[in-house]
Amino acid sequence: MPPCQSADKLANWCCAGYVVGMSVSVPCPILIAGPTASGKSALAIAVARAVGGVVINADALQVYAELSILTARPSTADEVRVPHRLYGHVPASVAYSAGRYASDMATAIAAARTAGQRPVIVGGTGLYFKVLLEGLSPVPAIDPAVRAHWRAEAARLGAGGLYDILLAHDPEMAARLRPSDPQRLTRALEVLEGTGLSLAYWQRLPGVPVIEGPTVRLVLAPDAVALRARCDARVDAMIAAGALDEVRALAALSLATDLPVLGALGVAPLMAHIAGEIAQAAAVERTKLDTWHFVKRQKTWLRRNMSSWNIVQIDEINRNDGSMIDFIDCMPVSG
Repeated sequence: MPPCQSADKLANWCCAGYVVGMSVSVPCPILIAGPTASGKSALAIAVARAVGGVVINADALQVYAELSILTARPSTADEVRVPHRLYGHVPASVAYSAGRYASDMATAIAAARTAGQRPVIVGGTGLYFKVLLEGLSPVPAIDPAVRAHWRAEAARLGAGGLYDILLAHDPEMAARLRPSDPQRLTRALEVLEGTGLSLAYWQRLPGVPVIEGPTVRLVLAPDAVALRARCDARVDAMIAAGALDEVRALAALSLATDLPVLGALGVAPLMAHIAGEIAQAAAVERTKLDTWHFVKRQKTWLRRNMSSWNIVQIDEINRNDGSMIDFIDCMPVSG
C-alpha cells in the first residue's frame, strides 16, 4: 500500500472523495473486489459510511431475490446503515445477463451521482468488473431458435457433451472454458452457430466501459489458511440461519435446470439432501469443499486480471491509524 505523504502526488490520487486536478470535481468510484468470505462487503459498508457513498453490487448471484442467505447478501441492518443497490432485485426465474448488469449499473451510478453519493462497487464476480471497466464484447443478438436449440442440447447432453462439440468445432474457445460449465459452453456454441464466428473472436473486439474516468481499485488478498476457516464458518452460519428452508423454497419453484441461480454455492448439495439422496452433514461438507474450490478459482482470476489494482489486507486497514477516508485517500487512482 503506497504511503500518502507526498503532496505532489495528490493530482493523481483520489482525495476526500473527488478526483483532484480536473476542471470539475467528480466523485471517484471505489471498486472493491476479492474472493468469497474475504471481508469485502464489510469493508464496502465502512468505506461508504466514511465517504457518504452507496454500496452497489458486483456479485452475479446476490442479484437474486430468493437467495439472501446462501449468497451472503447484505442484511437489513446493513442496508439501514448505508444505502445498497442491485441486491435481490431479480427473480430466480430470470437468467440475468452481463448485458443487463451493465445497463442496471449505469443507471445505479447515475442515480448515485445525482444524489451526491459516491459509488462504492463491491463483489466477487470478475466478469462484472471487466464489464464496468472494459465494456461488453459486441456480440450480435442470437436467433432465439438457435439459443433454444443449444439449451435443449445442454439438457440432453450435459456439460461434457457440449464440451466435446465445442472442442471439435471451436478449439480456441474450448480451451478457455471449464468442461463442467454448461452455461458458458452453451453460450459459446450458440454464438458459434448464430454468427459463424467463435466467441473468442468477439471477445477480442473492444467494448464500451460502463465507468469512464478515474477509479480507486482495491482487491482483498487474505491469508489462505484464515480464508478457508472463514469460508467453513460462513457455511455453518448459513445453515444455522435457515439455508435449508431457503433452498426448499427455491426447489418448490421447479425452475429450468439451466438457470444461473441454481449454480449458487450450496444449492445442488442441499437440494440433494432435501431429496433424500445424501445426509445433511454430507451436503454441508460438499458445500464447504465447493466453496473452497470456487475461492481458489477466484484467486487465480484476480491474480491474472487485477495485478494492477491496490492489493490490501483487512488487518492492514484495521491497523491504519487514520480514518477510513485517510486510508482511501492514500490509494492511487486508475483510469
